Amino acid sequence: MSSTASRAEPTIIQGGMGVAVSAWQLARAVSKTGQLGVISGTALDAVMVRRLQLGDEGGHLRRAMAEFPYPEMADRILKKYFVEGGKADGEPLVGTMVIPMEPTQEQLELVVVANFVEVYLAKEGHDGIVGVNFLEKIQLPTLPSIFGAMLAGVDYVLMGAGIPKAIPGILDRLSEGKAVELPIYIIGAERDDNFVTRFDPVQFTNGELPWLHRPKFLAIVASATLANMLAKKASGYVDGFIVEGPTAGGHNAPPRGPKQTNDRGEPLYGKRDVVDLNAIAALGRPFWLAGSYGSPDQVMRALESGATGVQVGTAFAFCEESGFSGDIKDVVFNMVKAGEVDVKTDAEASPTGFPFKVLQIEGTMSDEKVYKARTRVCDLGFLREGYRKPDGSVGWRCPSEKIAAFTYKGGDADDTVGRKCVCNGLMTNVGLGQRRKNGEDELPLVTCGNDVAGIKGFMKTAGSTSYSAADVVERLMSNVIVPAVAAH
Repeated sequence: MSSTASRAEPTIIQGGMGVAVSAWQLARAVSKTGQLGVISGTALDAVMVRRLQLGDEGGHLRRAMAEFPYPEMADRILKKYFVEGGKADGEPLVGTMVIPMEPTQEQLELVVVANFVEVYLAKEGHDGIVGVNFLEKIQLPTLPSIFGAMLAGVDYVLMGAGIPKAIPGILDRLSEGKAVELPIYIIGAERDDNFVTRFDPVQFTNGELPWLHRPKFLAIVASATLANMLAKKASGYVDGFIVEGPTAGGHNAPPRGPKQTNDRGEPLYGKRDVVDLNAIAALGRPFWLAGSYGSPDQVMRALESGATGVQVGTAFAFCEESGFSGDIKDVVFNMVKAGEVDVKTDAEASPTGFPFKVLQIEGTMSDEKVYKARTRVCDLGFLREGYRKPDGSVGWRCPSEKIAAFTYKGGDADDTVGRKCVCNGLMTNVGLGQRRKNGEDELPLVTCGNDVAGIKGFMKTAGSTSYSAADVVERLMSNVIVPAVAAH
């Protein structure tokens, strides 16, 4: 277990792309180059459960679970989910829903073990640094997820898609073995409501709590205003900022000005969305720039602006070690070589209401004809929203579920227009899609940044059809002069 206290900050942060695109294999490969490899913490319990049902090829999950400090917990999970040799093709996979406000011990164990396993494997066999990326929007699993990652010695926690003001203090308390709680955003909550989720590491471990080190916390922000607020008002120390622009893949912050769209329905960004980097620098914390910084020139521009470095997602998303299925990578490489890539900032696709980057690929969920033919169902629920019922209790709904069900729960039918099942699409991207008894298997929904065409620059030769994470780091750092380390 390595500490980050005496280490120089990385120049390159590999983006934490979910679900399982930034899996342990990618994070480990980047970390071994001396940069910051990041795993996606999104839905790791569901990912682990499906991998176990598919036979845990290579035995990696079982190897990591054998190192979990509470073996009886890991044994219970293996007994319930592991299928020797994997389920037969077409046989449905047992799924998991997001844990509730008051989860059972069994539900907590699944989340904690899954996060431990992913971080353990990313850190295995080297002394590089590893981070985990969580979405503020997905709140209920956050506390046990962080604890599981800390059990495995995670070095950095990154969080965006919201205002992660409570997270630094939570890291402090968990490192001290103390109970933590996280306020949960609930639509329609009243002033006297107190909707929180709690996690007590002492209770969870029955008092057998190991020593944990506090990872550094990096907040992902889209404005100097948010960075300034977090620096002053977060529950603990924010160790740095990742300043993400609207050309990055995945979810983007909505425009800060009046709502305007182009003829494709994409939100238009303006001067108010340009981040004041001088104001960011004035906070005195390390910061990295993200969103179309996947080239050597852009790395140098970031460093010259005062940034510590850059966060890069798309270039790593299609490298050999990423979790995207081989079929998707082949399709994307062919599109790039033919000059036919088209990334749309879809203002409606995500149930969160945030703009979401979608690579337009025929035959996937981005194909409107294909998606309209899909049976509308929400059976994963990672991005569902909590709402206050008339009796004061909490209910859960998703704009991508059946419209009648959503409106029955008090949702507005207008909020369902254009919504796609991002959760099932992202699981399918990495070969973990649901297999349905009716034969209607889920289709991919590929997200990436606007600069996806630039991935051809990482191929060693014109005829190459792949490149490695190390190739990405080597090229990105090609113009950077790394100071020599004095011998001792």
